[in-house]
Amino acid sequence: MERDAAPAVSDLVRRSQQEWLRIRRAPGALGRELSESALRLYSRDQHADGGHVLTGSGWLLAEPVELDEVVLVASFAEQPLPRLGSADHVLPLTAAGDRYATPSHAVRDLARPLLFDDRPSYRLLEVKRDNGFTLTFGLTTFFAGFDAREAFAHEFKAAWLAAGGSLPRWGALPLRAALGDPFDPARRVMSPGIITLTIRRGRDGDHRFVLHQRDGRAVADGGGLCTVMPAGGFQPTSVANRGADFSLWRNIMREYAEEFLGNPEPDGSSPVDYTAEPFRSFGAARADGRFRLWYYGIVMDALTLGPSQRTVAVVDDEVFDRLFAGLVKTNDEGTVIGEGGRSDIPFTDEAIDRLDPRLSAGSLTLLRLAWRDRHLLLRG
Repeated sequence: MERDAAPAVSDLVRRSQQEWLRIRRAPGALGRELSESALRLYSRDQHADGGHVLTGSGWLLAEPVELDEVVLVASFAEQPLPRLGSADHVLPLTAAGDRYATPSHAVRDLARPLLFDDRPSYRLLEVKRDNGFTLTFGLTTFFAGFDAREAFAHEFKAAWLAAGGSLPRWGALPLRAALGDPFDPARRVMSPGIITLTIRRGRDGDHRFVLHQRDGRAVADGGGLCTVMPAGGFQPTSVANRGADFSLWRNIMREYAEEFLGNPEPDGSSPVDYTAEPFRSFGAARADGRFRLWYYGIVMDALTLGPSQRTVAVVDDEVFDRLFAGLVKTNDEGTVIGEGGRSDIPFTDEAIDRLDPRLSAGSLTLLRLAWRDRHLLLRG
């Protein structure tokens, strides 16, 4: 009987893993279809302008503020990890026939993205709008946030497929239903990364922006979509560096160094020297008012319920050309998209309309907001 049991378990594992991969790669999973379908579960007052992503009350500003106006508060004491109930229905079986413990372990073994490390991340604990915009952060790990996002997305995809491509009923979404308010940081781990639209401000009015095609083989999130760049997690390089790295600007600078210039990601073995190049030149350009950073707030993808901070950088053309003379065509996460033999795209309403079907929901929302506020953002 033992000889008969082994093939049965093996076959069960194979079917479980194949079904999990089928759901994860569901038709529509690489575009906005599923994200915008999930958006319909929530009331319109929870939709951000444009109707592509969610946002909490007070999370998205009516118009952007300068980055330095955002106040960060550190609260690094250990915080409990909330649980919403069993996630067995979104997890496949391991080779041993047991259920995977977390989505990140399943993704690591079965999807195998090239870039998939569990690093420390800043965890959103509170958003306050009493006096300006104040965000309180603790510490968590990348996998803790990823596991929550992956579980909500997988559950929705499975229910969407079972419903024949129609909007699922809440009864088919037990994890999402148990969450309740998706904007309550106490209900789950939220680790909002920072996504920056970079605009090259032309003296002749020829303003342009940089776009990135994310490689689905390399990244675990957002593969196959076009996004503005740079984009990355809001993370310290190590737990030991959590205080020195607790800065939106420093995180954004590191992403420019990696995604625009192809520099390796710091491994956290030593503190980053923000007085060294290219950070020194970034800082000098910003101090001269020729590299301006604007902050819009936080939006949330409706499929994954993953929050992200949305910012805009406006860089004068000659400064952009000097700082990013070594702009890479490809990086570890994908390929830079350009037009007309250039590595950028005209910042025009027509270009945004043309690119609309290829853009992630969050990037499209940010581009539309920036176009709406272009006179504020691009003023000298």
